[in-house]
Amino acid sequence: MVQLANGDPRGAYAARLESRRQAAALLDRRHHFIGNLRLLVFLTAAILAWLAWGRGALTAFWLGVPAAVFVCLIVAHELVLRARRAAGRAVAHYERALARLDGNWAGRGETGERFLDYAHAYAADLDLFGQASLFELMSTARTRMGEETLARWLLDGADPAVLRARHEAIAELRPLLDLREDLAVLGEDVRTGVHPADLAAWGEQPPLLESRAARVIAFVIPCLVAASAVLWGVLGWRDPFFAMLAVVAIFIARYRRAVNRVVEAVEQPAHDLALLANVLARLERERFTSARLVELRAALDVAGQPASARIARLDRLIQMLDSRDNPFMKAVGPLMLWTEQLAFAIEAWRRLSGPALRRWLAAVGEIEALCSLAAYAFEHPADVFPEFESGPLCFDGEDLAHPLLERSRVVPNSVCLGDGVRVLIVSGSNMSGKSTLLRTVGINAALAQAGAPVRARHLRLSRLALGASIRTLDSLQDGTSRFYAEIKRLHQIMVLTAGPLPVLFLLDELLHGTNSHDRRIGAEAIVRGLVERGAIGLVTTHDLALAQVAAALAARAANVHFEDQFSDGRITFDYRLHPGVVEKSNALELMRSVGLEV
Repeated sequence: MVQLANGDPRGAYAARLESRRQAAALLDRRHHFIGNLRLLVFLTAAILAWLAWGRGALTAFWLGVPAAVFVCLIVAHELVLRARRAAGRAVAHYERALARLDGNWAGRGETGERFLDYAHAYAADLDLFGQASLFELMSTARTRMGEETLARWLLDGADPAVLRARHEAIAELRPLLDLREDLAVLGEDVRTGVHPADLAAWGEQPPLLESRAARVIAFVIPCLVAASAVLWGVLGWRDPFFAMLAVVAIFIARYRRAVNRVVEAVEQPAHDLALLANVLARLERERFTSARLVELRAALDVAGQPASARIARLDRLIQMLDSRDNPFMKAVGPLMLWTEQLAFAIEAWRRLSGPALRRWLAAVGEIEALCSLAAYAFEHPADVFPEFESGPLCFDGEDLAHPLLERSRVVPNSVCLGDGVRVLIVSGSNMSGKSTLLRTVGINAALAQAGAPVRARHLRLSRLALGASIRTLDSLQDGTSRFYAEIKRLHQIMVLTAGPLPVLFLLDELLHGTNSHDRRIGAEAIVRGLVERGAIGLVTTHDLALAQVAAALAARAANVHFEDQFSDGRITFDYRLHPGVVEKSNALELMRSVGLEV
């Protein structure tokens, strides 16, 4: 299949969606055809049975023909149904992809809600996780490892050398639509329930059953039980059978504690491994050229069986262990030493493959995270990779825009901070775009330091720590007011400045929960303190008194503002950043427009 490059994501997705819909329709027709054929064969078998047994016109031998055909049709039907389900998942995959391009993606993906930590320095402020979040837009991972890796990258940036390696990997993965489709359609439309940390820790635990002789004995005893049962049935010798029952009881009692420990240790971390095995199998077929992808692919290589086959074997062992709940196995299992044999097999698997689990899981997680970023890059060909500076502190973004807003209605703005101007005081009326500017700067900084493309014409930045106070909330449970929550976040950002990285701070309506006198004094002290600690950032306000902070900081700060126009009871914004302090407010006009007498 031809891999389209980076120019027309909509055309590529639409063509593939139409192709997969046609394939699904064809398979649907085959499904109905084989279903009707099975019915016809069944009716034929009924007629032959009537001729053979009711009329004596045929021998019963003739019934073998429709029976064989019926079995073949069952096998063929299952193959068609499996292919139809895969085609349906492919259709859903491209429908979701087109929905992302159309801006209709919210509520259709994995939100990453479990990664949202309100104590984090910027996660909640920048809409990284949750409904309609950056994570929901970007993540196409099928495994928890992929989701956790992508979330970790968004929450904690990497060194520029690592990010450049990710850029190279994303550039290689960007046009590989087949790979991303294959990963999307593997298994059912669910994500694996594997908990990577628990599974890796289980693989690294010391063995609980090490006796190979005991494992051989556990296999031999059920064979002897079966032989003694035959002797009883054929020759009437009961004593060997009862003797073997005693041996079974002794063996179970001898290893009961160790076997229970093995079963309890593996039950939780090693469930739902089928999808992981399929993901591994697909990645093992791929050959890469970029340095990081070559390293990750090499991490999946092992001597003997590939990682996918080993994970698939562990999955089969776990499924066999689960079969103990079957009524038949509850009766026969103890005589077969079913649980004991599986415990020995699982421990043998762990001795051989357990130490490699962490490496496999980490490699799968990183490749999936890179595939998510590659899909995002493919779908946004106008976005660019940022450039990282090793010299003076800087954040220089030209035509920055917010990636969660539709490109057709977003207004880009440029922001330049560094050794010269270290702080921009952004004034403007309500709804003029101040908070959106902060989120735009912050989310592009997070994207850049995760290794993703950014929504800008150009972005140049140095390695930064990010701290934001945009969406601080009060807490009834903790007895915390919004003002107290804000000053705690401000302290958190101040503490960040003592770390190894310079800080990019984003402060929205600084200290607006207190009186104007305390606010002006506190705001100037906070901004001055951040600047003196080597930080750069933006502060928004609609209180024009705070614009004087820029004058107090002289050349290290500058005032910028957003404007609006109010006429005929209607307010309009251009959402463009202008130099200087805003000269008017729309608050009174807005109050009058809704009927308040002010």
